[in-house]
Amino acid sequence: MMRKLSLLIGTVLLLTAVAASGQELRIYNWSEYMDEEKMPADFEKRFGIKVRLDIFENNEEMVAKLQAGGVSQYDIIVPSDYIMPVLINRKLVQPLDHAKLPNLKNLKPLFRQTGYDPGNVYSVAYQWGTVGLMYRKGQVPEDAVKSWSVLFDEKKQPGPFWLIDGVREMMGIALVYLGKDFNSTRPEDLKAASDLLVSTKRTKNCMGFKSGVGGKNDVVAGTAVAAIVYNGDAIQSVTEDPEKLAFTIPKEGSEIWYDSMCIPAKAPNPDAAHKWINWLLEPEVGAALSNYNQYATPNAAAEAFITPEDLNNPGIYPTPEIMENLHFTRDLGKDNRIMDEAWTRAKTR
Repeated sequence: MMRKLSLLIGTVLLLTAVAASGQELRIYNWSEYMDEEKMPADFEKRFGIKVRLDIFENNEEMVAKLQAGGVSQYDIIVPSDYIMPVLINRKLVQPLDHAKLPNLKNLKPLFRQTGYDPGNVYSVAYQWGTVGLMYRKGQVPEDAVKSWSVLFDEKKQPGPFWLIDGVREMMGIALVYLGKDFNSTRPEDLKAASDLLVSTKRTKNCMGFKSGVGGKNDVVAGTAVAAIVYNGDAIQSVTEDPEKLAFTIPKEGSEIWYDSMCIPAKAPNPDAAHKWINWLLEPEVGAALSNYNQYATPNAAAEAFITPEDLNNPGIYPTPEIMENLHFTRDLGKDNRIMDEAWTRAKTR
């Protein structure tokens, strides 16, 4: 009875503290990218600041939302590396106050000197990972998944599958399968990649384009035998059912990416946003994030608390051999237009 009373009192005090602060932290993040119940609750308990979470499914959707007024509605956004120059050049994000981020020291050097934001002026790495093929064992031959031809060659298609609904991920994979540069903007290369996606989409087994989470869910449910997905989405499900599910990166290669935390230019509560970023950079908090979503951590201090099985899983931390065929997505500047045109053609024809 006393224990229940203590818990009740503690809950009341927490709610009172949150209400008294009157503060709210609004986060715009990818779906299933953190424990959406525990992490906000832990932050509220620590700082007395209520957390509100909205979800997006791709970077283009997030940028469009910011430009439509979201820049003054959210305190934290989680963009991918290639879209960062767009956010910076269009002044959609604000510089960070490093005096409020003492835990920046925990980041690995690779993530402290990015090409688009050296010195973390606007961004702090959140997680990093890859894009690959999730499939159902027994329904997809193990030899077949060694190449992207398992999807692009109609004769090798094992059953219904999803392509990923992401312009740079999907176009890049099509380009490397054809032996081209992952970031090519040559018109003839983009036409060839677009033609490949159009012809693949028209095969009887291709179900079209779907978000990584959506494709993963269909493979788990058995309504698809394969899907192109983000590695963390796949690994969570593979861990739960390793007898039926698997994830791999075909030999032609794919994308390696990292996402960052940024503060929109007109964020209503930038002080709370800094608290959130610095909190996630704490070793045990950063590890809890990666242990939940099974993406790789950019936080060197967090690795001591990462599940050992995850640290040794090449699906999360790729081997040097796999890394050789992974490509960062570069910002294309003015050439983004020709890439978007090729993607629109692939999706609408």
